[in-house]
Parts: sequence; structure tokens; C-alpha cells
Amino acid sequence: MTMTDLLHSGLGVVHDAPPLLVRQASPPDEESADRGNADVRVLVVDDHAVFRAGLTAVLDRESGVVVVGEAADGLAAIEQVVALRPDVVLLDVRMPVLDGIAACARIKDELPETRVLMLSVSEDESDLYAAIRSGASGYLLKEISVEEVARAVRAVQGGQSLISPRMAGKLMDEFASLARRADESPRTTSAPRLTDRELEVLSLVAEGLNNGEIAKRLFISQNTVKNHVRNILEKLQLHSRMEAVVYAVREKILDLG
Repeated sequence: MTMTDLLHSGLGVVHDAPPLLVRQASPPDEESADRGNADVRVLVVDDHAVFRAGLTAVLDRESGVVVVGEAADGLAAIEQVVALRPDVVLLDVRMPVLDGIAACARIKDELPETRVLMLSVSEDESDLYAAIRSGASGYLLKEISVEEVARAVRAVQGGQSLISPRMAGKLMDEFASLARRADESPRTTSAPRLTDRELEVLSLVAEGLNNGEIAKRLFISQNTVKNHVRNILEKLQLHSRMEAVVYAVREKILDLG
């Protein structure tokens, strides 16, 4: 079953469910946050009650993943993120009150370490680019199977950036366009200076490697990789790994050709 199918299936859920479903879960304490084998804490945000219920049911069956809350709009999502401090937020793009793009930006401002994975039926490239600029760690179409969502959650929590294949093609087109515009227009301001090691890390991020894979490639610890990524984002004043790669291509810091 795909996630889109959930939108058209009752799944035994009452259709007049309240718009906001909040699970009574406490924020993680410092001890649990330090455990390497701790469950990935997930917040599910979508304005379709049936879809939320179906996705939550699937994730609840997965080992190592726990849904700590649900929300029906972007504003409620921000409140839940502040209260529950989830590891990953599954966030729809188009919702009432506050859309997913704006909510993503505010979530990253409130809790930069929280990963945001956009789930949408929208194949509009402007939504993809806006999500990246807002700090999303991934953009998946709801055509993927519900079973794949759990794998995506774990991958994003592990430091990977995910994009649905059809959207990835559009992103590569945008990379090419950015590179052409950079060749045609000389920079009027200097880009922030990255160290040689930071450029190495950024290049491997652009290849799609996660922190563990980068650590093995460079013979350094995962904590060192994490620190490098954080420094890169701080220097470039960006929110996400994908956004850093887009910026690097645009500013000719990084040559993907």
C-alpha cells in the first residue's frame, strides 16, 4: 500500500476525528537522549485525519520507532515540537493555518537538531526548493509505500538527505541551472571561507553519504563529522545539508561536475 492509498482508505478510523490528536508523551530526558539505541521519536503532521492515523499505525508496528504525537496543521506542529522535542517530524507541505514550508523553517529555528521530512503529493519544483531552503532533510512523494516511511525516518535521523526519484531529477536540473548562472554572473561578494576538511565533508555530503559513511571515508569519528557539518551550516547560515549543497554549487564552492 502506498501512502496515497491511505488518503482513500478508511482503515477502520472514524472520519469525524478531531483535527488535532496529541499523544501524552514526555520529552526525552538527558539520559535517554544520550543512548545510542534509543527509539527514533516521530511527530506526524498532516491535515488528513485518516492518513495520519494510518501512517501512525504503520510506524507504531516498527521496531525502534515511536510516534510521540500528531498534529493537523503547521502551527500545531510547532507547538508539539517545542513540547515533545521529537527527533524527526513527518510534515505535509500544504496544510491549513500554517503550511508545511513555513512550519519547517520555524521548527528548524526552534530546534535545529530536529530533522524534518516533507511528505507531499505536490511535484511542484518550487515546493521542493522552498522545502530545502526551509531546512528540510528530505522531500518524499506520497506515492511511496507506507513501509518505506520507517526506513526514511531512520535514514534522516542518521544524517542522510532523501528525495523521491522524480523530484531528485528536478533538483539536479536546478543544480545545473545554478551552475550556469554562476558561470555567467561573477560574484560581487566573497563566500564564507570553509576549511579544506569542511570542503571534503561537504563534497561527501553532496554524494549522499551519511555521517557514519563520511567518518569511515575520512578516518575520523562520527562526532567530528557532526561538528564539521554544524560548522559548515553555521558559516553558510543555512539550515540543512541539502541547502548547503545547493549553496555550494551556486557559489562555486563545490564542483559536482
